[in-house]
Amino acid sequence: MEGIVNKTEQERLAGSIGRAIAKQRVRSQLTQEEVAERLGVGNEAVSRIERGRVIPNIVRLIELAEIFNCEAAELFGQASFHIDDQTSRLEQLLEPLNQDDRMLVIDIVENLTTRLQKD
Repeated sequence: MEGIVNKTEQERLAGSIGRAIAKQRVRSQLTQEEVAERLGVGNEAVSRIERGRVIPNIVRLIELAEIFNCEAAELFGQASFHIDDQTSRLEQLLEPLNQDDRMLVIDIVENLTTRLQKD
C-alpha cells in the first residue's frame, strides 16, 4: 500500500525544501562547507539536501533554521504547495518594500498570471 505522500510528491517536496535551504544559506552568506561544519556533517550531506536528494529530518531542519536565523516554518513555507503558505510567503517578500515597489511587484505578478492562464 502506498503512503499518504507518494514518491513523486516526496521528490517534489525534497526539491522544494532543498531550494528553500539553499536560498536561506545564500541569504545568510554561508557556503555549503560552513553549514556542513556547523552541522557536524560532511560537505556532500548539505549538497544532497540542497539538491533534493535527501529530506532533512525535523531536528536537522531546526538546526538549519538556527544557523540561518530564521524560523523552521520558513523552510517549510517556502517549500509548501498550499496556497495559504504561498500567500504568506508573498506577504513576507512584499513587507520590506515601499508602496511603489509593492505595486510594481503586484503589477508584474498580475501580468504574469494573465499570460500563464492563456497558455
